[in-house]
Amino acid sequence: MSAPGTIVRSGVARRRVQTLVIGLATMMAVAASVLGGSLLAVSDTPFDDAFARQHGAHLSLRFDAGRVGDAELARTARADGVSDAAGPFRTATVRPGADATGPGWPITVVGRADPGRDVDRVALLDGRWPARPGEITVSEDSSLFAPTGRRLTFAGLPGTPALTVVGRARSVTRTADAWVVPAQMGALTAEGSGGYQMLYRLTDAQSEAAVDAAAAAVTRALPRGADAGEQSWLTVRHSAARATSLYIPFIGAFGVLGLVMSVLVVGNVVASAVGTHTRRIGILKAIGFTPAQVVRAHMGQALIPAAAGTVLGVLAGHLLAVPVLAEAEDLYGSSALTVAPWVDAAVIGGVLGLVAATAWAAARRAGRLRTVDALAVGRSGAAGRGRRVSAAATRLPLPRPVAMGLVRPFARPARALAMGTAILFGTVAVTFTVGLGASLGRVMEAKSHDVADVVVPPPMPDFGPDGPVPKKRSEVPDPAAVAAAVEDRPGTAKYYRATTVRASVSGTTGTVDVVAFTGDASWGGYTMVSGRWLRTAGEAVVPTGFLTATGTRIGDTVTLDGLAAPVAVRIVGEVLDPRNDGMQVFTDGSTLSAAHPETTDTSHHIALAPGTDAARYVDGLNEALKPLGARARTGSLGAGGDMVATLDALAAVLTLMLVAVAALGVLNGVLLDTRERAREIGVHKALGMTPRQTVAMVLTSVAVTGLVAGGLGVPLGTLLHSLVLPAMGDSAGLRLPDSVLAVYHGPQLVPPAFGGLVIALLGALLPAGWAARTRTATALRTE
Repeated sequence: MSAPGTIVRSGVARRRVQTLVIGLATMMAVAASVLGGSLLAVSDTPFDDAFARQHGAHLSLRFDAGRVGDAELARTARADGVSDAAGPFRTATVRPGADATGPGWPITVVGRADPGRDVDRVALLDGRWPARPGEITVSEDSSLFAPTGRRLTFAGLPGTPALTVVGRARSVTRTADAWVVPAQMGALTAEGSGGYQMLYRLTDAQSEAAVDAAAAAVTRALPRGADAGEQSWLTVRHSAARATSLYIPFIGAFGVLGLVMSVLVVGNVVASAVGTHTRRIGILKAIGFTPAQVVRAHMGQALIPAAAGTVLGVLAGHLLAVPVLAEAEDLYGSSALTVAPWVDAAVIGGVLGLVAATAWAAARRAGRLRTVDALAVGRSGAAGRGRRVSAAATRLPLPRPVAMGLVRPFARPARALAMGTAILFGTVAVTFTVGLGASLGRVMEAKSHDVADVVVPPPMPDFGPDGPVPKKRSEVPDPAAVAAAVEDRPGTAKYYRATTVRASVSGTTGTVDVVAFTGDASWGGYTMVSGRWLRTAGEAVVPTGFLTATGTRIGDTVTLDGLAAPVAVRIVGEVLDPRNDGMQVFTDGSTLSAAHPETTDTSHHIALAPGTDAARYVDGLNEALKPLGARARTGSLGAGGDMVATLDALAAVLTLMLVAVAALGVLNGVLLDTRERAREIGVHKALGMTPRQTVAMVLTSVAVTGLVAGGLGVPLGTLLHSLVLPAMGDSAGLRLPDSVLAVYHGPQLVPPAFGGLVIALLGALLPAGWAARTRTATALRTE
């Protein structure tokens, strides 16, 4: 091995603590960067690939068949901004009967002779395309579970048509829940209902404004009110990327913290090595090492642990990406998603390049030192400054060891600043993670509406060989009878019941959960984002996802289809609820009375009067409910989430890594400081300083730095929370109200503020013990 290589190897082996600090800091930065880069790379990739492959429709428009004809619609293919078009296709919203295929939820059926070619080429996943009446192909994205060969019966239509499922397919822009041949549409369209669908490819579709302009150009020449709904490909694209894009702001924050900390750690370690081994550098130059070789030797001592940390970081990034990417798999026919090789290459090259540049900048001083000056200076400069500060400490009205420790940061301000910065980032991470957990908890509370003291849940479905089968109306408890038992029970303070039915909304595919309340549900834990809670029949509140998917806003009116009769509701408020991608409508029970919905999915929510024993109340209520076939329990229905668990776990892991790096950074700084002061510590011991006083002096030397860094880290952590959480909400299609963002209060900020002191003391504990255990004679011989 060459002489420079020997120097590098010996330096890495000798500086074990510094090697560990660099390796861990680099691992943290690489792991977060690999995870963030992977999520950024795959967030839109499955959708974009499928969209290009299937010539997806940039714009899907639904029209009222009673207001416009197919000839007029065909002419819209020549509208400004349209490059290609398909249709018109007849459409109908129908409800198959509830059986082993699943609940009888409404679906949007489109009549198409073939899967298409130039616009919205539907990809067959199983079976074939319908070839004759009596056959149907079901969308893979539909809520309808119907394997090939199953017969679907539409009992609500004249003649009770029955169709056989001959295939499963997928439209990249979700233009339908199922397809049949055009000749079948007559039997699926009730008198006075039905519509047309037109699909368009646009010359410019890269922004919502461009898509809206094309939609306006298409409908300009049509009769007023002919359009019944529209869907932009950008809306579907955003929904498809939601599973992974939610993590990007969160992981990005930790990635930036990790990268900055790794740069600071490497720069501090190399600069400290140069400063504390000046005489060694002079000896190397005296025996023939060139300035470039000295610089490369110090760079190598940083790059070797950084390379090891990079390898471990890549492995950790891949492992952390597994649960996150799993949520985006099987999207539009994509295979299992993995970390792209170019992400690994970019992160490895970028991080190692950054480490090399930082180490070079810190090691340049070693190359510029003159041999004579390096041999003459040694470590005397620091000692002189230390004596002056120690003399000033004698005038403080404190115990001598404490006073000496408190003024030590002023003897080495650059080293104290480096340790403080590491502690600062650790405190920022802890503060941010505490706020993230609190905010996610409030989102989950809004999702589960966790307010009721007692609930009577809806009956569980039966499970057949092909999945859950919903209860029939005759098999479920009578909601009115359950309500009477609840209201008669002593201790009931407030009560409402919620019935969930499935409907569809013009312009979109899939189903919408319509929750109809009987009684005042405003106390039920529904967190309002804007607008107000519903007051009368015909009003509704909806989540942000519904407004985005339907292109509506507060004050607009939407029509709910798929029930016994269309139901028009006016949106009066926006509520925070991430379930079902926000495709929900909350309204009063009387709004749906004319539509005769199935009431098989009804839950009852009870708030108890103050002083009421919940367990005794539930026991008494269950005695009254037993003849009805219902059962009450304490607590709410609850609504957990794998995504929240994944976010909490990732936050905990990344925060622990940052805190560990911060503590090791303190350990490195204090270790260098105690070694430099070995002879000084020996003198103090010779004059009577006890081991306990030595420990107190060393720990006190980092206390002020920890307190200051912790105090600064808390507001920076709250600032990071205020920037990242809204970005995460936007990625998830949510607008987060102040009640979710304002989670920091005075008492909650005290532990993170003192967390900086804890990190500092933990990092200084080992060097303090080493200094206390060192024999006086040994310390006096150390120079």
